[in-house]
Amino acid sequence: MTAGTTPQALGDRPWWRDAVCYEIHPRAFADGNGDGTGDLPGATARLDHLADLGADAVWITPFYPSPLADGGYDISDHTGVAPDLGTPADFAELVAKAHTLGLKVLVDVVPNHTSHRHPWFVEAVAAAPGSPARQRYLFRDGRGDEGELPPNDWQSAFGGPAWTRVREPDGSPGQWYLHLHAPEQPDLNWRDPEVGAEFERILRYWLDQGVDGFRVDVAHTLFKAENLPDAGPGQHQDVHRNHLMPYYDQEELHPQFRRWRAMLDRHPAPAGAVPPRDRVMVAEAGIFDRERLARYVAPGEMQQIFNFAFLECPWEGQAMREVIEQSVQGMHAAGVPVTWVLSSHDSVRPVTRYGGGRLGRRRARAAALLMLALPGAAYVYQGEELGLPQAHVPDDRIRDPLWERSEHRQRGRDGCRVPLPWTGSAPPYGFSDAAPGDCWFPQPVDWADLTVSAQHDDAQSTLALYRAALHLRRAYPSAGTVLRVEGPTSGEWFAFDRSDRLRCLVNFGARPIRLEDRVRVLLSSAPLDGRNVLQDTAVWIAHEEHPQ
Repeated sequence: MTAGTTPQALGDRPWWRDAVCYEIHPRAFADGNGDGTGDLPGATARLDHLADLGADAVWITPFYPSPLADGGYDISDHTGVAPDLGTPADFAELVAKAHTLGLKVLVDVVPNHTSHRHPWFVEAVAAAPGSPARQRYLFRDGRGDEGELPPNDWQSAFGGPAWTRVREPDGSPGQWYLHLHAPEQPDLNWRDPEVGAEFERILRYWLDQGVDGFRVDVAHTLFKAENLPDAGPGQHQDVHRNHLMPYYDQEELHPQFRRWRAMLDRHPAPAGAVPPRDRVMVAEAGIFDRERLARYVAPGEMQQIFNFAFLECPWEGQAMREVIEQSVQGMHAAGVPVTWVLSSHDSVRPVTRYGGGRLGRRRARAAALLMLALPGAAYVYQGEELGLPQAHVPDDRIRDPLWERSEHRQRGRDGCRVPLPWTGSAPPYGFSDAAPGDCWFPQPVDWADLTVSAQHDDAQSTLALYRAALHLRRAYPSAGTVLRVEGPTSGEWFAFDRSDRLRCLVNFGARPIRLEDRVRVLLSSAPLDGRNVLQDTAVWIAHEEHPQ
């Protein structure tokens, strides 16, 4: 691997346009008190790793009080800190250290649903049908002679009906409530003004704690079509039809997000946080129609939206090129860069997704350089910089609700939520002082070579590749939101310019691609054969010369 840097000013562009944001899943990142569960003090102690890597920001997935029916996304107090993760003072210390290191801090806001143990839902179940408490959620009478059938045919994204029936206070079978995810995650009614007012309070609270932005969970689901019509067959099977579902992508979303953005732009910022106009909102929205996706980042709404089409694209040159070109074109029309992502706490890790073993690792390294060269922002999930594969979690340790909801047909997402390996030759690899069996999830016994300490001084490691790429990326900022991709229509290879000073070439095909002798290679995902770029390899070069 070779690397080089050339300083260049970033100008006055908003920080988030080119930022690399590192995602922390706190219970699997680092344990600060030795109980086997990652926590906020553990994360604070390891923030130097992110700064050394070259990240610009950190996104922390939910650390709020939760019964953990869905990895913390079932929240019982949206402005609290889960006791097993720390205290409000611990969060304040994390934010302060991040800002000292030059890292912006983003947190999740989860507006579609609460936990079934949230005080609002407890009150709603105890209240009568039609009461104000039930109006905050989507309670409906059932169909059938005795109300024994769900109100409509909607299905949960986790499998099974999206409706659960409650017992009324007198013990009789009662109304049904909607949950697009697990039954423990009742959906809120965003047409109730109390709901909107509560989430403005929640956003203001975290802004006052010094956060610099929010990742908005399932941003496309807040409003449901009036009268809750049937959705028909094929739900959750063809993601390219998501925008047609009556529970996704409704028009009322956009005025709501404009209200949030206006509030973020004017709410005072505490010391250390970014100025109000520099705050960012990033949408997690499972919408694959590019024109509709771009609406979430229209002027006055969000600044970023995750590009799931890129994450879900197979490692195939023609498909990758098409996704990249269409994504850039779609976002360019909205005047914003693409927000690229290869993995997250919800996806199979690239090493495994791209074939597993040495092949998967080689492709994942090439994909990393491809993503990090593209114009726009990038999100890196914890452990990707180490080249971690998807881990196997024993049946009796699986926590993901997909496992039970699918009748044990889908193992779910826990394999990418296994604790990080930091140091040592055996589990728990410095993640915790607890015994391996007491840790959040068991770690594989063959990860000794993948720890942070094992890779830190190895110039050929995946950690070194990411570190070099992130520092080079900062030295060679992208030219804008336009991208011209070159290469054969067969997709065997393609190349593009990140700027007038840095070019990325990726070879997907079996035929080596020869570089001009005068081309200076800045970084390569795999060794070159002389001047030849081999299959499943990405290179960054210092000018625009084309392969022969």
